[in-house]
Amino acid sequence: MNIIINGETREFDNEITLAKVLKELSLEGKVMAAAVNMEIVKQNDWESYILNDSDKLELLDFVGGG
Repeated sequence: MNIIINGETREFDNEITLAKVLKELSLEGKVMAAAVNMEIVKQNDWESYILNDSDKLELLDFVGGG
């Protein structure tokens, strides 16, 4: 199964949750927001949110600055 993450195609096993993707990419605790196909997925739902083939996942981290 292919998922496009921040514009880069990655291959994963079938039936993978958003939380598992973050774990496999070593991004746990670093990502503040996630959107799948341009729709925000609440952090409370990451453990149960199952991604589908060809989903476009955007992972965002907020950076302070001026």
